[in-house]
Amino acid sequence: MTRISGMRFALIGAILIAISFGLARFAFGLFVPQIRADLDMSARTIGLIAALPLTSFVFISLIAPLVTKYFGARNTTVLSASFSVLGLALISQASGPFILGLGVIACGICTGLMMPALTSAMQALVDRSIHGRVSSIMNAGTSIGVAFSVPAVLFLVGAWRYAYLSFTLIAIGGVFLAWYFIPSVSKITPANAAPPPKITVRQWWRLLKLSLFAFAMGFIASAYWTFGPDLVTNLGSLTSQQSGWLWLAVGIAGLGGAVISDLADRNNPAITHALMLMMLATSLTLLAASPSQLYLAIFSALVFGLAYMSLTGLYLMTGIRLLPGRLSMGPVLPFLACALGQAVGAPLIGLLVGKFGYAESFSMFASVGILISLLSAFYPGHTEDELDIPEEETGLQAAFDYQLQDDEGEPLEMTRPEQVNKDGGP
Repeated sequence: MTRISGMRFALIGAILIAISFGLARFAFGLFVPQIRADLDMSARTIGLIAALPLTSFVFISLIAPLVTKYFGARNTTVLSASFSVLGLALISQASGPFILGLGVIACGICTGLMMPALTSAMQALVDRSIHGRVSSIMNAGTSIGVAFSVPAVLFLVGAWRYAYLSFTLIAIGGVFLAWYFIPSVSKITPANAAPPPKITVRQWWRLLKLSLFAFAMGFIASAYWTFGPDLVTNLGSLTSQQSGWLWLAVGIAGLGGAVISDLADRNNPAITHALMLMMLATSLTLLAASPSQLYLAIFSALVFGLAYMSLTGLYLMTGIRLLPGRLSMGPVLPFLACALGQAVGAPLIGLLVGKFGYAESFSMFASVGILISLLSAFYPGHTEDELDIPEEETGLQAAFDYQLQDDEGEPLEMTRPEQVNKDGGP
C-alpha cells in the first residue's frame, strides 16, 4: 500500500475525476452530432438519453456513503472506475437508443460513486485545513477530462465509436490507478472522538438555499452540455472538428474555476455567484446568436467553462463551510441538486429544440439564468463565526482516527497532522 501526501492525493483524485466526470459524463455532448446522425435520433430522444446518467447519478449518490462505508474507499473507487469502463464500452458499441441508454446509465453510476469514495479517503489522508482546496483541485479534474476528449474529435473525425473505445482504455488505466493509490479505509471511533455537531434549523435553511441555487445552475447549464456542439453543427453548419474546439475551450477555461471558487469562498460568494451565473447565461446567448462564427463560439465556450467550474467549486466549498464535520452531506447535497437540475433540463431543452429550434430554446434558458442571478443576494455566503470554528468542534478531527490497511488487511501506522513537526518527522 502506497501512502501519499495531500497534494499528491489531490492530483490523483483529479485524474480519476477527469475520467469519470470528464470522459464518462460530460464528453457525451461533444459527440451528440455524430451519434444523432449515425443512429438517426431526434433531439427529443437525445435529450432523454442525456438525462439518464444524471438520474442514475442522483440515485446512486443517495446510497454512495453507505457503499463507501461497507466496501471501503479503495474498493468503492475501483467499483466506480469499473462502471466507467462498462459504460464507455457500451456506448462505443451502441446500435440504438437502448444500448446507448445503458451505457450512459453506467457512466452516471460511476460519477455517483467516485466523489464520495474520494472524500472518504481524503478524510483519512488530508489535513482538514486544506480539505476545501484539495476538493477544489479534484473538481477541476472535470475540465481536464473534457479538454482531453477533444483530440478524439480532431483526429478521429466521424469515428465516435473509436473515440469511446480509446476512452475505455483510459478508464481501464483508472481502475489500476484507483487500486494502487487509494487506501482501504476503515473507521475507528476513539472514546474521546468529538461527534459532528447537530445540524441546526439555520444550517438546514441555508443548505436548502444552496441546493436550490445549484439546481437552477444545473438546469441552465444542461442546454450547453447537451446541445452545444449540436447547435453549431446543425444551426451554424460548423464541422465536427470545429465543434471540438468548443470543448477544448470549456476544459481550459474551467481550470481557472478552481482559483476563482477558492477566492470567492474567502471574499464575497454572493457577488461572485451573480457574476458567474450571468456569464453562464451570456455563454448560451453568444452561442445561439452566432453559431456560424467559430471564434465567437469558442469565446462562448471559454465563458461557459469558467462560469460552470467556478460555480460548482463555489457550491462545493460553501457546502463544506455550512456543515463542517459532515463531508458526506455538506458538499454532496448541492452536487446532487446540480445533477438533478441537469436531469430536468436535458429532456426539456431537447423538447424545446424540437418544437422551437436551437436559438429560441437557448434564449429561454439564458433568460432563466439572468433571473436566478438577480436572486444571488440570497446566496448563503459564510459568516465570520463559521470561518473561525475550531477543528475540535467540527468533528473532522475524528477523521484522522482512521486506520489504513494494507492489501492483506493489516493496519498501517498513521500520524495525526498535529503530531508532525516542521521537518516532517513524527
